[in-house]
Amino acid sequence: QVQLVESGGGLVQPGGSLRLSCTVSRIMFSIFDMAWYRQAPGEQRELVAAITKGGTTNYADSVKGRFTISRENAKSAVYLQMNSLKPEDTAVYYCNAKGPGNAYWGQGTQVTVSA
Repeated sequence: QVQLVESGGGLVQPGGSLRLSCTVSRIMFSIFDMAWYRQAPGEQRELVAAITKGGTTNYADSVKGRFTISRENAKSAVYLQMNSLKPEDTAVYYCNAKGPGNAYWGQGTQVTVSA
């Protein structure tokens, strides 16, 4: 079945950086729009950043200028470079693939920003 596997989460101090990766298998990656979502405890899942199959990007206002989403079709991978991290960025981050008639989720990776 389709698999989305996130990695790169962890504990980082405020102001630090992390790079999340999501590798995807068993779909034609290049025709899927990809996105990163996050969910903090007690909160709804929210869109962080998205990149279309054509490379157009979109960001939540709260991360603009700090986060960068990119994709590498040859590796069926999408990345989220997170800089200048803040405690309010603490959440489980999920990779999402959206294609013709289907959407898939990864299992999530924890990002904790704390001193």
